[in-house]
Amino acid sequence: MNIRCIAVDDEPLALDILESYIGKLPYLELVKTCSSATEAMQVLQQEQIDLMFLDIEMPELTGIQFLNILKNQPLVIFTTAYPEYAMEGFNHDAVDYLLKPIPFDRFLKAVTKAQERMQQRHPKQAEQTIVTHTAAVPEQEFMFVKADYKTIRVDFKDILWIEGLKDYVIIQTKDQKIITLLSMNKMMEKLPDSKFLRVHRSFIVSLQKIDSIEKSRIRIGNKEIPIGEVYKDHFLKWVEENNIM
Repeated sequence: MNIRCIAVDDEPLALDILESYIGKLPYLELVKTCSSATEAMQVLQQEQIDLMFLDIEMPELTGIQFLNILKNQPLVIFTTAYPEYAMEGFNHDAVDYLLKPIPFDRFLKAVTKAQERMQQRHPKQAEQTIVTHTAAVPEQEFMFVKADYKTIRVDFKDILWIEGLKDYVIIQTKDQKIITLLSMNKMMEKLPDSKFLRVHRSFIVSLQKIDSIEKSRIRIGNKEIPIGEVYKDHFLKWVEENNIM
């Protein structure tokens, strides 16, 4: 059983992100992306929609106002940059409330909640969907970070290393240096464990980009990165498991 969904947002980039995420999950069928509540209304009148990703702060008609006039509404996952709307969103029996920029793992968690709601409505069909497709979810290949008053896509394959600097992190890619307001712990939550490892309180390295290991230092290109004592055993264990030494 596919979950037929629409995404409603007046920001083209936000719709692109949702479309990308939805495309990664084989049990989600994106029927249409809509740039306004009125456009979404037309789709809901013409199509059977199970789930709606809905922005709250939109011109003309907000997401909350839209739900207030909507009859027979589908399941709703709110997507917004404003946390102050959370309580009002949940008062409308929303499945979940996602804050932009939306990490893929948080998106997946919200969709799983929607699956559970669907299972309550159609127990046999929804259970089959969950069992069939859970293993098919691919690993995320990129993330979005806020920098220079915009949201930037960063492909994991392009990252060389990440350096912590007080409340900021510097993401060094092969082509650019991106500075974003984020802690090292939060950054590690965004990165796949299979590709990145924290080797120092101030450094995270791309495991695929390591050129050499020299005593307590890692070399990536011309950059020497220290290996902290706290992280040394874990790093050496990874080295041993990958038959590097």
